[in-house]
Amino acid sequence: MSSQPIKLIVGLGNPGKEYEQTRHNAGFWFVDLLAQRHGTSFKAESRYLGHTSRLILHGRECRLLKPATYMNRSGQSVISLANYYRITPEEILVAHDELDLPAGTIRLKSGGGHAGHNGLRDIIGASGSRDFQRLRIGIDHPMDRSAVVDYVLSRPSKADRQAIEEALEAAADCLDELLSGNLQKAMHRLHSSR
Repeated sequence: MSSQPIKLIVGLGNPGKEYEQTRHNAGFWFVDLLAQRHGTSFKAESRYLGHTSRLILHGRECRLLKPATYMNRSGQSVISLANYYRITPEEILVAHDELDLPAGTIRLKSGGGHAGHNGLRDIIGASGSRDFQRLRIGIDHPMDRSAVVDYVLSRPSKADRQAIEEALEAAADCLDELLSGNLQKAMHRLHSSR
């Protein structure tokens, strides 16, 4: 697993009040949690087509990004910020909802395809790379393929939301390992605890 320190954490989601509490915005929930924990806030930056924040932990700086481009155009936002700060794909962690994991399960993954996720697909297309890290936030699957769009754009049950929030807290506890490049340790902590 990559030993590059993470310098940019991207939360995937859709902008707008109507999407705030939907499953597809689990990536936004994660970066919002990091900002809250570390006493920083997001500001709109049109240059990066999104909302950004900056946190420093043990002397290591990390940018947080919530693209304001809607899910299927996330790559434009990610690449504009990464290029400006000269951040390589290996130094980017993308937090996103994951249909193939039960709600409350969270997994770190290095590289790979998009598995049908439009946000990941667009980031791969815009960056020309699959080498970024992923934080896969389980939201469960509706079982019926034709129901996927409505499912991801609806709110999780109270029990699922609580399970997801607990998983996000566990991932936020690994921030030090992520920023120091010890992704193997972060992966071990997350995968053995959940």
